[in-house]
Amino acid sequence: MNETTPIRPGSGPGDDILDAVLIGGGIMSATLGALLSTLAPDWSIALFERLGEPAAESSHPWNNAGTGHSGLCELNYMPDPDDGAKAAEIADQFALSRRFWSALAHRGELDPATFLTPAPHVTAVFGEPDIAYLRQRYATLRELPAFTGMEFTEDRAVIAQWAPLLVRGRADGEAMAATRHTAGTDIDFGALTRSLLATMKRAGNAVRMHREITGLSRGKDGLWTVRGRDLDSGRGFVVRTRFVFVGAGGYALRLLQRAGVPEVRGYAVFPLGAQFLRTDNPEVVAEHHAKVYSRAALGAPPMSVPHLDRREVDGAGALMFGPYATFSTRLLRHGKLTDLFTTLRPHNIVPLLAVGLRNLDLVRYLVTELLASPRRKFAQLQRFYPTADPTDWTLIQAGQRAQLVKPDRKRGGTLEFGTELVTGADGTIAGLLGASPGASIAPSIMRDLLDRCFPERRHEWARALTELLPEAGEQRSVTDYAPR
Repeated sequence: MNETTPIRPGSGPGDDILDAVLIGGGIMSATLGALLSTLAPDWSIALFERLGEPAAESSHPWNNAGTGHSGLCELNYMPDPDDGAKAAEIADQFALSRRFWSALAHRGELDPATFLTPAPHVTAVFGEPDIAYLRQRYATLRELPAFTGMEFTEDRAVIAQWAPLLVRGRADGEAMAATRHTAGTDIDFGALTRSLLATMKRAGNAVRMHREITGLSRGKDGLWTVRGRDLDSGRGFVVRTRFVFVGAGGYALRLLQRAGVPEVRGYAVFPLGAQFLRTDNPEVVAEHHAKVYSRAALGAPPMSVPHLDRREVDGAGALMFGPYATFSTRLLRHGKLTDLFTTLRPHNIVPLLAVGLRNLDLVRYLVTELLASPRRKFAQLQRFYPTADPTDWTLIQAGQRAQLVKPDRKRGGTLEFGTELVTGADGTIAGLLGASPGASIAPSIMRDLLDRCFPERRHEWARALTELLPEAGEQRSVTDYAPR
């Protein structure tokens, strides 16, 4: 992809020096690449991806649930039904994503119809304790601007209109409740990534596949030397750059460690994978047009809340249910079994062990999931869809996530389930660690990166940033940016 485009020289002294190198070909690097290509069209930027195509790891449409995370249905963002702050924060960040994509669409850089499909976001719960929780959650959220369109019902006839599969065949006496917001979305992050990379290429920047980055080092002159290997020819290569972004998913920590970035001292990763049940049966798919989330099992990590999702990929509909947790020492789906061990250092062993000892519920949950029979896994789907037919569904392997473990003076270490941007003290290197809801809020993360790493450019880029990534006071209504 873009293999014939030469890597342009940098815009400053030293014509062999790049302005920015982006490592990884997923949604994060693609978002930053599109931003920088628009803000600084005179910059020389090169992106390197280890695999043969972009978005082949976590950004691949079948390696994630495709939810445009906006706090509408995800209960893990609101464990306390009286506190909607986190859900509102996620909603604001995803609204910024939609405005960014729309700004590029107005420039002719993106077509939202190729990656964004409207899909109501529904939360469904069963039994009186969870109904009481959902009722209070709804009462809290409806007072916040981002959630004014949310509906709540305990009427099964209404739920049957919203999501017929949830009600059909369910016992008459079973109590249930649901909320719905019709502004939800399904996102094909693979298609979006490819479109953003096309924006990079049109600006004359280079996108290189089958290039594995093996080392990063900073010279006395402040410039970074990036070493890698062309996996097609087997030859090594070296480039020099003023700025490096490490968006390599599970491999990000390892590269930041090799670069000697002190800000990741004590950091470790805990890998978690996932499987989903998937059906392409057109009769089943035609009856479900929403993303339906519920409560996670006791001891399950927050990113494991069960959900039944409508998906639109390459113009075809499908349904996915899951996730079912898996474990591997690989840090990427296309990684190696030795990956986890390459990140171990004397300073991160204690945080990793402390997290394991303090999260025994999570360990028990993982063991239970790993030992679960196909029949038991299917029974979890039937909790959502009582009349589901096993012959319609296939178990697929999804992406691999490297959950972040951070050192903590009091507790030894803490397990983080969000996404964290790490920047070097001088702003010449940054990396992204963690998992969900990263893809959905990539523009918000990259605005933070620009503020941290390029504060001296803020005035120069002010007007373009206002158009691409407006501050809260400059936001237009999300409905102004409805997909075409």
